[in-house]
Formats: sequence, C-alpha cells, structure tokens
Amino acid sequence: MKVADITAAVEEFAPLGIQEQWDNSGLCIGSPEDPVHGVMVGFDCTPQLVDEAAARGCDMIITHHPLIFKGLRQINGSEPTGEAIMKAIRAGIAVYAAHTTADKVIEGVSGAMARRLGLKDIRILEDEGGTGLGAYGTLEKPLTGREAIDLIKERFHLRFVRTSAPIEGPITTVAVLGGSGGSEIPAARAAGAQLYVTADISYHNFFTPEGFMVADIGHFESEVEISDILFSFLKKKFPNFAVHLGSSLREGNPVHWF
Repeated sequence: MKVADITAAVEEFAPLGIQEQWDNSGLCIGSPEDPVHGVMVGFDCTPQLVDEAAARGCDMIITHHPLIFKGLRQINGSEPTGEAIMKAIRAGIAVYAAHTTADKVIEGVSGAMARRLGLKDIRILEDEGGTGLGAYGTLEKPLTGREAIDLIKERFHLRFVRTSAPIEGPITTVAVLGGSGGSEIPAARAAGAQLYVTADISYHNFFTPEGFMVADIGHFESEVEISDILFSFLKKKFPNFAVHLGSSLREGNPVHWF
C-alpha cells in the first residue's frame, strides 16, 4: 500500500477539489509514493498522536484539522505544531488532512451534527451543486428554545452550551455547521431555521432577531465525530489493513472549562 492509495480512498469520501480556497486539506507531509503499513486516524495532529502512530507502526496519519495551516516562520520543538512536524518527519510518517473537504460533504461534519439531532429531510445549507458548508433539516416535533437546548446538551454530551436568548418557539427547522460558523448565520436564517447550532460565535452575533436563536456548542464538540466517520470509512475500504483510531481522541479538546 502507498500513500497515494490511502489518499485516493479518502478523496472518494471527501474530494480534495471542493476544499475552501483558504484551506490546506490534502497531504501536508510525505510523498504519494511512500509505502504505508498502517494508518492512524485522529482529529488534530498533535505530538502525542504522532508518538502513538509511531508506537503502533503506522507510517501515515489522517486528521480533520491540517497540521500545517498558516504560514510557518520556523519549525522547532518549542511549540506543538513544530514538534509534531519534526516528529512526523523523523519517524517517516506521512500526514494528511481532510478539513473543509469533510465539512462540505453531507456524510461529513455538518451532516453528522444534523443526524445526531435527529433532523429529517437533511439538506446542504450552502449548496454548491451537491456539496457545500452546513446542513439544515426539520425536527420530529416542534420544540421551545429551552427544550432545544436540552436536546443539544443530551445529543452532544455537553455540560454547558452558549446560546442567545431562548425563544418561545416553535422551533421546527434547525441549521447546523461544524466549526467556526458565525459567518453563515444569514444563510441559516434564509433557510428558514429558527435555531442555528455551530461554534466560535462572536459576542455581537448573540444579538438575534425575534424568532431566531443561535447555540455555540464548541469547535471540538461540533466536529470531533468526523474522526470516527473517517475511521469507519477506511476500515470498510481496507478491511484487512491496519487502521487505528487515536486512543486519546475524546481527551483531545484543547479548551478546558472550570
């Protein structure tokens, strides 16, 4: 097996050509011709994930977030990105990211959020011809804002959720977008949603019009399921190949609440 064989499979699920212009999905480290004996799937390519991949004999890592995203002025072991890059290169581990590529397919990040909430008639929020950011659908039964908050906390296993003022309802249509989705609030309203569930919402966006509310569930919490989805896809694609899911995935959220 080669890196190119694995990336071709991932891109059947999340085509590289649909990524956003600002993104850096794809092969961050390594060559398509490098041999692969095992694959480690994670969410962020941390130094700890690289160590685990090396310990398990994996010479390829696939994550959601790109290891190399913004321009780097230096690479050293004094900060996590540089440390992970150095460890991966020294260990001969290729690193690939399916970021907005996995965001923009309905089987990916936002579709998973919609399914977790039990939405019906799920559609793409920003449809670009069969792919696009976000999703929206209808609830099985109308809810009040308070009831919707309880549903969100239950389905995403949350202790806390940031929301605008809960509306009385009825909430029948919900829009979702994994990751930083504040800029898509107008699209959620245009889709007829009374509730928009996303992450990284800024202060001023919590001032919402009557009959509409937003819920910020956290960046990690909104996207982390994509690691399980990618793992399951690769296991089905290569049933007799060594594919592993990072053991510390659920502990990988860098945001802590006290």
